[in-house]
Amino acid sequence: MEINIRKATRTDMPDVLELIKELAAFENEPDAVETTVETLEKEGFGENPLFTCFVAEVDGKIEGMALVYYRFSTWKGRTLHLEDLIVREEKRGTGLGNALYKKVITFAEEQGLKRVEWVVLEWNQHAIDFYARSGANILKDWYTVQMDTEGIKKFIEKI
Repeated sequence: MEINIRKATRTDMPDVLELIKELAAFENEPDAVETTVETLEKEGFGENPLFTCFVAEVDGKIEGMALVYYRFSTWKGRTLHLEDLIVREEKRGTGLGNALYKKVITFAEEQGLKRVEWVVLEWNQHAIDFYARSGANILKDWYTVQMDTEGIKKFIEKI
């Protein structure tokens, strides 16, 4: 199996969205994806792209992807956030995920970044073990905090 990891193009976004939806289903949130191909094209390939996406191809077919974007840490400076890394279910265990992961970490090093960060669900032990084996620090004393559209609206109504 020949794996090709490359930067995604605008025309790859339908496949990327498919993979995002597959990840949402894997994470038991199949109806949570609101992003569209048009949004991915606009935000990733416009004048000021908000993200970089890498795809993993096998025999010319996109079978995995990793989407990253820059963040700024007041302690470290510019860092990289790995939003999603997904490999199609039938291709898991073939080395595609590891190849994408290596690409993300190499990209961060090439950019001179101080840190790469991401979140992993507490029940995804396979991923946790993989990240720990790679040398990543699993921070168990931090909570991920989010406010969705409804929460934003309710907050604004109170102020």
